[in-house]
Amino acid sequence: MPPEDEDQHLPQDDYDLSKPISSTSGLRQGLTSYGDAHFSLFLRKVFIKALGYSDDALSRPIIGIINTYSSYNACHANVPQLIEAAKRGVQLNGGLAVDFPTISLHESFAHPTSMFLRNLMSMDTEEMIRAQPMDACIMIGGCDKTVPAQLMGGISANKPVLPLLTGPMMPGSHRGQRLGACTDCRNNWAAYRAGEIDIEEISAINEELAPTIGTCGVMGTASTMACITAALGMMPLRGASAPAVSSGRLRIAEETGAIAVSVAKAKRTPQEILSKESFLNAITVLQAIGGSTNAVVHLLAIANRHPKLKGVITLQTFDEIGRKTPLLIDLKPSGENYMNDFHNAGGMLALLHTLRPLLHLSAMTITGKTLGEILDESPFRTFPFSQQVIRPLSNPLYPCSSLVVLRGNIAPDGAVMKVSASKDRSLLRHSGPAVVFENSADLARRIDDPDLPVTKDSVLVLKGIGPIGHPGMPEAGLIPLPRKLGAAGVKDMLRLSDGRMSGTAGGTIVLHISPESALPDSPFGIVQTGDIITCDVENRKLQLEISDEEMQRRIAERRKALSEEVETRKHKRGYRGLYERSVNQAQDGVDFDFLTAAGPEPTK
Repeated sequence: MPPEDEDQHLPQDDYDLSKPISSTSGLRQGLTSYGDAHFSLFLRKVFIKALGYSDDALSRPIIGIINTYSSYNACHANVPQLIEAAKRGVQLNGGLAVDFPTISLHESFAHPTSMFLRNLMSMDTEEMIRAQPMDACIMIGGCDKTVPAQLMGGISANKPVLPLLTGPMMPGSHRGQRLGACTDCRNNWAAYRAGEIDIEEISAINEELAPTIGTCGVMGTASTMACITAALGMMPLRGASAPAVSSGRLRIAEETGAIAVSVAKAKRTPQEILSKESFLNAITVLQAIGGSTNAVVHLLAIANRHPKLKGVITLQTFDEIGRKTPLLIDLKPSGENYMNDFHNAGGMLALLHTLRPLLHLSAMTITGKTLGEILDESPFRTFPFSQQVIRPLSNPLYPCSSLVVLRGNIAPDGAVMKVSASKDRSLLRHSGPAVVFENSADLARRIDDPDLPVTKDSVLVLKGIGPIGHPGMPEAGLIPLPRKLGAAGVKDMLRLSDGRMSGTAGGTIVLHISPESALPDSPFGIVQTGDIITCDVENRKLQLEISDEEMQRRIAERRKALSEEVETRKHKRGYRGLYERSVNQAQDGVDFDFLTAAGPEPTK
């Protein structure tokens, strides 16, 4: 017999013309508009029965499962297994599991960048959750932009949603040393460019950097978003770190299926669960794990989808929390270990117990319990290895402010730096002459020119890679060191851009400078080679050493020069045209203005 529920109906009720069809659950919700609700339901049942479903099955809570499998996406290669395990959890608990596809994004297989397509995936996620009858939705994702896209779309759709992550890959090995994508991809490529390793060795290393399926096995964007999603209270804590190839990952999927049925019955929506305190916890975790700078953009976009959080979570929130939160996780790129080490050390449960004095324990979770209640029910006893990877508050890896927010006359709306990943801490207070590249093509053409006027004290500046400028805000902020300096032993330089950097990368790098250089009034857009730039992390300053009068003169000239380009942008076709006309800036999450809870700004 089907489970008892006030919203469930007997099969014959669906054909009783004397009874109105009004339901917010099961197969009756969101009927296709044919002008006759009874016929709409009749037709829906005709076609769902073509798949072999019985009336008994169709009377149960329907749990949608988003299928983001793609043969282009190694991060999601275990999605078919996760779907089966999640279905098992749903059906063991009296629900009906129905999987359906949405866009799948992989960081390395998306032109011009996966960030360009994140908002499209969020729209796909939101509209498919709205369009199809389901009482809750399990959203399977993992690779960098998929999890934020799903959270953004899920919050906007505001049906019960449960993220299920694909999990991190295991590390490989080269000459007895562990390797893992993608911090070691970048470190070894830099060594190859500098002539420290030869072509045969870089080829051998290429075979070992990603030895299993799953997301990058360091504290890059994928792992960061996994930890943040758990900190938001949206999934089981173990779901942040269990390896993609482990049986534990499948048990998490089954558990998620079971939770989905109870969440569907309780009608527990993300806008009900998520609060200011949820995001403060997530940002505390971001700082404690030395997480990806990308997460700043994603969290701002996610928060701005919530009707009650507009203007509540800002860039300044990240800096304020950072000042009182130490870096505790010893993982690459800020430390030395990998995600399987974090998992074996206790993962998110151990971390949250460690951070307990800094957390808002009243924040609600998807289970209906508060974070404090979850921790009370799940005690954790430390052991030597756990405290090597997850440091105690009394012995942090870095005292505070793993990520900082900088401001100044070339970044009036803010910029972000991952201080914990700096390789040369002397650069955290540095002045030097700018070497400016106008865009990524200019960078590729000149960076290795032996005659490039650059020294180790120069400040490398890359424009034209912001949200609109590329478009898609590519992860090109890790400007490669000029080959002649790399060959001379230089390992780090101060680098500035309006773009992003992979969470797996390291260096003294200022990112997300806003407003971006593609905008005609951008102060960053007027920087010229030879200008002196000062970065002072302690005082959160990023300054171009020219007068206000000179800056305004340059901006006025540039505004005229870009007028035709700005006008052309208004008439571009397709998704790119929509993107360039609608995307907001980094401090607002690089979302489309019409997708935020507040909607677009009124036309002036």
